[in-house]
Amino acid sequence: MLKTHNCGELRACDAGSTVTLAGWVHRRRDHGGLMFFDLRDRSGIVQVVCDGSSPPEVREAASTLRPEYVVQVKGRVLRRPEGLENPDLPTGEVEVAAAELTVLNPSRTPVFYINEDSEIDEALRLRYRYLDLRRPRLQRNLILRHRTVKFIRDFLSERGFVEIETPMLIRSTPEGARDYVVPSRLHPGCFYALPQSPQQLKQLLMVAGFERYFQIARCMRDEDQRADRQPEFTQLDLEMSFVDREDVLELVESLFTALVPTVSDRRILQVPFPRLSYQEAIARYGSDKPDLRFGLELVDLTPLAAESSFQIFRQAVAAGGAVKGMRLPGCAGYSRKQIQELTDLAVKNGAKGLVWIARTADEVRSPLSRAVGEGEMQALVQALALEPGDLGLLVADDARVASLVLGALRSELGPRLTALDDRVLAFAWVLDFPLLEWNAEEGRWQAVHHPFTAPLDEDLPYLETDPGRVRAKAYDIVANGYEVGGGSIRIHRREVQERMFRVLGLGDEEARAQFGHLLEAFEFGAPPHGGIAPGIDRLVMLLAGEPNIREVIAFPKTQRAADLMLGAPAPISERQLEELGLLVRVEKRANPA
Repeated sequence: MLKTHNCGELRACDAGSTVTLAGWVHRRRDHGGLMFFDLRDRSGIVQVVCDGSSPPEVREAASTLRPEYVVQVKGRVLRRPEGLENPDLPTGEVEVAAAELTVLNPSRTPVFYINEDSEIDEALRLRYRYLDLRRPRLQRNLILRHRTVKFIRDFLSERGFVEIETPMLIRSTPEGARDYVVPSRLHPGCFYALPQSPQQLKQLLMVAGFERYFQIARCMRDEDQRADRQPEFTQLDLEMSFVDREDVLELVESLFTALVPTVSDRRILQVPFPRLSYQEAIARYGSDKPDLRFGLELVDLTPLAAESSFQIFRQAVAAGGAVKGMRLPGCAGYSRKQIQELTDLAVKNGAKGLVWIARTADEVRSPLSRAVGEGEMQALVQALALEPGDLGLLVADDARVASLVLGALRSELGPRLTALDDRVLAFAWVLDFPLLEWNAEEGRWQAVHHPFTAPLDEDLPYLETDPGRVRAKAYDIVANGYEVGGGSIRIHRREVQERMFRVLGLGDEEARAQFGHLLEAFEFGAPPHGGIAPGIDRLVMLLAGEPNIREVIAFPKTQRAADLMLGAPAPISERQLEELGLLVRVEKRANPA
């Protein structure tokens, strides 16, 4: 080793010992005959001093140092003079008097400051990610990620789970997001798909009798990007045999309640985690991943609106829709511009408009005043529980649309109106999702989660006759407005799986072509089984208190799925295309950056 100690581990008890250190120059300060520089490695920073007693060659080498030079230092650990300690550094009581100094590699001037936590354009950070990763914040995040994954592995191994790797090259199957596909040289005209998840493979492991499987799985999906999504991501994939929903929920809740305080300074708001049905989550919060750190619950005003003097309310209810509202405490003084911004956000999320009611100490103001009487207005104020100083927002539309619009407003306004503690994680379970949803564009039913999710036993008779009524044995774990993971009890009987495929519009022959391996496996004694797949990136993002998952991934892509450091995606050579039997037709070449 080129060093005997790590920079960040030296303490007062090491005073008098001789050490050899190696790392990067963090800062350098020259006071004439007295020079200091901070030496940094992954463990932290220690101060190195060169003075008149240092060998001439050490002083000469020290005078040439610049930030990010890689150096080796040999010297004696000294207590800092009294009053000159640095309480901000764990090593602040000591310094190293350099007796030998070797420059292992000089450095160009970095394209951004590594020794300052300043705002840097993200594109520049991603272009020089190897420099960005030297900064303490990202190093802390990736070490947190390591500790999180290690904890998960240990926790599950102690509970009888077996870690098994599954293939990265599989068959492309319908449903879900778009696949990333890989052409086969040995089988011209044929393609592998990169796995969106090991879903079918983990079910086959249950058929194989492993009973408890897990994997820290790499997954790929070709979908539009956002702050909490990447084209390639990591999930904790686990599956269990001979279990029902309660067994999976209990295991994951135990894992998270043990994990959070062990690896972070976060605290969990409530244990056991609250449980909401999907319908309840939409009705109360306008979201299937509600942030429970604040209130702002939705109010159903439909019974009042059915007899309203306001024609838009009455028509919405008559058409089978709903009128829903939400109370914003202390917002009665919002300006016309602020209310227009809320209206624009409501329209962006699907509303035809937004109605407001402001209650002050002296009056109630609303555009509704021209259409409804004082009695109806007071009834709306009472139903919304508006206090003096409050603002009420109302949406009339299809019930689901009205809820989702107000849910979007709630997600936007909740953090503004509530003094949130960023260290709090408000976990909850959302249960009993619909099994299927109607895709009007394609004119068919599609799976809400995936086609292997089992329906609730009592709803199975309606699978063909009333598919929209069928609820799934599915569950999501959510926290702070994010979906952290989703899972379900799976279908394990061939006849039920074939019924599911038919409802999804897959004929028997097509189902056998796409999923014959799974259907056949179910004939060989497949046990009842279920599982879940929490996202590692999103979980660590919450544990680190970061705004997006790129901050907890070593080499992430941009929101346009581009790798700015490696320059990917990129064209391949004509020779490679020829070997693969491919001809590329590009109508307009895009710049992925």
